[in-house]
Amino acid sequence: MEEEEEEEEEEIKITASYEQKDVLTSGNAEIDKKIGGGIPVCSLTLIEGPNAAGKSVLTQQIAWGAAQQGFTVASYTTENTAKSLLKQMDSLAFDVSDYFILGKFKIYPIRVRGTEWMEDVPFLNHIASDMERKEEEVILIDSLNVFVSHASERDVIDFFTACKNLCDSNRTILITLHDYVFSEEMLTRVRSICDAHLSLRIEEMENKLVKTMKVAKIRGAQKTTGNIIAFEIEPGFGFRIIPLSKAKA
Repeated sequence: MEEEEEEEEEEIKITASYEQKDVLTSGNAEIDKKIGGGIPVCSLTLIEGPNAAGKSVLTQQIAWGAAQQGFTVASYTTENTAKSLLKQMDSLAFDVSDYFILGKFKIYPIRVRGTEWMEDVPFLNHIASDMERKEEEVILIDSLNVFVSHASERDVIDFFTACKNLCDSNRTILITLHDYVFSEEMLTRVRSICDAHLSLRIEEMENKLVKTMKVAKIRGAQKTTGNIIAFEIEPGFGFRIIPLSKAKA
C-alpha cells in the first residue's frame, strides 16, 4: 500500500513538472493570470510600445520567471552590457546572477553606438543564424528597433518567419519593438506571424500618466486572457499590476 502511494506521489510530481514546462511563467501570479496562465512554450511573442512603456522590464520579469522554472535563457540586448543588465535586473528583485554564473542565463550585448549600418547587408539574417546556433530554450531580443529600421520589408518578414520556424524546434522567443518603426500594414503582417502580441502604452487617465498593457493575442493560452492591464514599475519589486479603478483615481 505504501509503495503504491509512493508511486502515485512520484507520478504527480513528474506530471506537475511537465505541466510547468508547458508555459513560460513570469514568476508573478498576477501577471500570469492576466496573460492566460503564462506564455506558451515554443511560441513567438511580440512586445511592442513606445519608449519608457515598460517593455524591457516585462521581458526581464519573464526571463527571471523562466530561469526559476529551469529554462535556459539567452538575452540579446542593444541597450545594456552584461554587467548593467544584471545590475538592472537585481534592482528590480530579478536576481539572475547565479543562473548567469552557471551558464543558464546568457547575455549577448549587441553594440550599436557609432556603428554605420550598410543598407545592403541584411543584419537580421545574422541574428537569425546566431539564434539557430544557440542551445538555450528561451531567447529574448530587446530590442529589434535599430535593425528593422535599416531592413527591407522582405528582410523583416523573413526574419520573423525564421523565428517562427525556430519555435517549432523547441524555442520560445520574445521580441521587443517600438511600433513607430513599421507602417500599420507592416505591423499587421508581423503581428499575424507571432503567436502572442502584447501592446504596452503610456496613457493619460484622470490627468496622470499610467502604463498599460493590452493582451491582444496569446495563441494557445491555458486560460482566458485579460484585456487592458494597468501597471507600475517599482524598484525592488518590478512589474506590479494595479486596478484600473485605482489608476483612474
